[in-house]
Amino acid sequence: MMRNRLAAIRFGGPAEMAVMVLLAWLALVSIPIWFAPMGLSWDALNHHIYLGWMAQHSRLDQDFLAAGYQTLTYPYLYWPVYKLAASGAGPQLAGAVLASLHVITVPAVWLIARACMPGTSAFDAAMRAMAVLLAFLSGVMLSQLDSSSNDLLAASPLVWAVALSLEALRPERVGARRSLLLLSGLLAGVSVAFKLSNGPIAMLMPLLWIFAGGGIRERLTNTALACLCTLAGCLMAYGHWGWQLWTRYGNPIYPFYDAAFTPLRAMQGWTP
Repeated sequence: MMRNRLAAIRFGGPAEMAVMVLLAWLALVSIPIWFAPMGLSWDALNHHIYLGWMAQHSRLDQDFLAAGYQTLTYPYLYWPVYKLAASGAGPQLAGAVLASLHVITVPAVWLIARACMPGTSAFDAAMRAMAVLLAFLSGVMLSQLDSSSNDLLAASPLVWAVALSLEALRPERVGARRSLLLLSGLLAGVSVAFKLSNGPIAMLMPLLWIFAGGGIRERLTNTALACLCTLAGCLMAYGHWGWQLWTRYGNPIYPFYDAAFTPLRAMQGWTP
């Protein structure tokens, strides 16, 4: 009887995703609460909290490399760490809050799993759940749950970019295909702004975008527009920070590739 009832249910919709997100949130927050409360690592004491402070109150004109060259790292994803430390949050609460932020990636991982296993049976739903579970059971992922590192948050837009590009391939989403690809491109650019090392992976996104469309002309158009959105997303997310670095160092990604910006500084009249 139970098997017949499960067979009659069509899985794979928003309800399944919502259940997956809820279960993932409960699992993620239980780790810092019950097993591994968040600690203050060397990185947290050296620059994570400081960068969060800088995100709220820019200090480039007051401090000189207060946390070494890490001072110049994109600071805004560290704001939650700074606020939790400044408010005196305990290790369990701080860990639970930061773990909750990682739940934003769960729907994207579920969408990727559905693209690989699109069926509507209970077996397909179980396989998608296992895929999401395996994605969050890697050693890299688990090691982040008791630390203040922002690597997972920085990767979230890129995971969503992949998920939306796969969503655009579904026949049911033909009408929203271009919108999904443009949003995918935008998020890919945001991920590069969050962490420049995401750039090489973002550069591979056109290999997914090119498959979404009817004829070759539509595919090329969609891919070109998504690439433009990638550039726009990066500029929007990184623009404020990049402008601060440019006005003080003449290099929006300082200290990287500083020699490449020497001619541009010379054109602007900068002198050593």
